Amino acid sequence: MIIDSHVHLWQIARGDYDWMTGPGTEALTPIRRDFAAADLRPLLQAAGVDRVVLVQAAATVAESRFLLQQAAAMPEVAGVVGWVAMDGGAVEDSLERLAADPAFKGVRPMIHDIADPDWMLGDALAPAFQALVRKDLTFDCLVRPVHLPNLLTLLQRHPDLRAVICHGAKPDIEAGQFTEWATQMAALARDTAAFCKLSGLITEAGPGWTPAGLRPYVEHLLEVFGPQRLIWGSDWPVLTLTASYDDWWTAAHGLLANLSEGDKAAVFGGNAMRAYRLQ
Repeated sequence: MIIDSHVHLWQIARGDYDWMTGPGTEALTPIRRDFAAADLRPLLQAAGVDRVVLVQAAATVAESRFLLQQAAAMPEVAGVVGWVAMDGGAVEDSLERLAADPAFKGVRPMIHDIADPDWMLGDALAPAFQALVRKDLTFDCLVRPVHLPNLLTLLQRHPDLRAVICHGAKPDIEAGQFTEWATQMAALARDTAAFCKLSGLITEAGPGWTPAGLRPYVEHLLEVFGPQRLIWGSDWPVLTLTASYDDWWTAAHGLLANLSEGDKAAVFGGNAMRAYRLQ
């Protein structure tokens, strides 16, 4: 079972993709359009990908419901990572309603868009993390390197929280920043049980990306998390700002070519099944 652990679908007319609009978003013009199952399915078939995990792209409960509707119509969808107001008093009820759909597997607050880097450590969020643990749901960590010390503190506070770090924590590959990110990721891998997605790296490398430029970052993630906690994902269609689905599929296989067949099977599917409790 080959699983793409990180795919987005969106309908622009829904109007809650705030990160796509406003000053400084001109570079997003190519993806400021609808992306639907009909766009994704040929890419999955060409790569031989069996299932996908749909991940939220808007900070609304309406987005969670939208993705669950897509999942109901797409046999390729193995699960949905949605959004709830984690610092709101109704978080338990929101999770209860969404998790009534078996496709709902977890939540992802858009931490990298929140101005306060200490947000995740606020006392108001503790009930949300406790509820995720009780309901056996996954917490997707959409963070940048600046958030990593706080993320380590958070996951040590909640050792039973099943966490998945998105996009390798978005290292600034284009600027060549490595050492501090690498040290902090090693600490997270060593001192927590978090999984890490091998996704989004081409975007962080920018238009001049090459597999060779990605290699130090991929090899470090593989070294510290190991092949049993690294999860492949495409981050489609954001990926298409810099590369094609096939570009990343081919590059990832090349970068992981030295793994055993069993370890490849884990990275390209088995670990996603464990991290998201997929059937």
